[in-house]
Amino acid sequence: DGGVMIRTLGLIELNSIARGYEVADAMLKSANVELVKAHSICPGKFIAMVSGDVGAVNASVEAGLEIGREFVVDELILPNLHAGIIPAITGTGEVSYGDSLGVLEFFAVASGIVAADKAAKAADVELIEIRLGFAVGGKSFLTLTGDVSAVNAAIEAGADAAMESGLLVNKAVIPRPHQGIMDSLG
Repeated sequence: DGGVMIRTLGLIELNSIARGYEVADAMLKSANVELVKAHSICPGKFIAMVSGDVGAVNASVEAGLEIGREFVVDELILPNLHAGIIPAITGTGEVSYGDSLGVLEFFAVASGIVAADKAAKAADVELIEIRLGFAVGGKSFLTLTGDVSAVNAAIEAGADAAMESGLLVNKAVIPRPHQGIMDSLG
């Protein structure tokens, strides 16, 4: 899209894997959206995530919620998405590492995405990864990099977004992290 279209992200989290695949299928068939993720996450849950323009994502999530019904545990529609969010979720971004590392950890998937968006918009940082529920017990976390003051500002903005809901587990800013830690990120 060349950055011209304002992207919106839609997410439905379910506590049934079978229903999750049905929801993801309905979401994709109901509107002109792109699949970001559709797979199981810990502990035995499923996320269906799409992106597109705001109207299409709204229609897609609405169709998914209708199919998901009692199996839906969380939902999110996030308009005006920061350009780094989807690459950080899908692992397709190119990151040039700064001199510090920031980490935010959450009890829920949706809160991690919202916090990542706020953090990335708050300061000149690059998102490294947004891990959603997989191999982290259903929690989510994000890593980002930049200079120390930018990482501090981004981490505070992201933490503030999640503290209101009580879903923040912990946060860290590591100035000049050891190269072994940076190598472990990618």
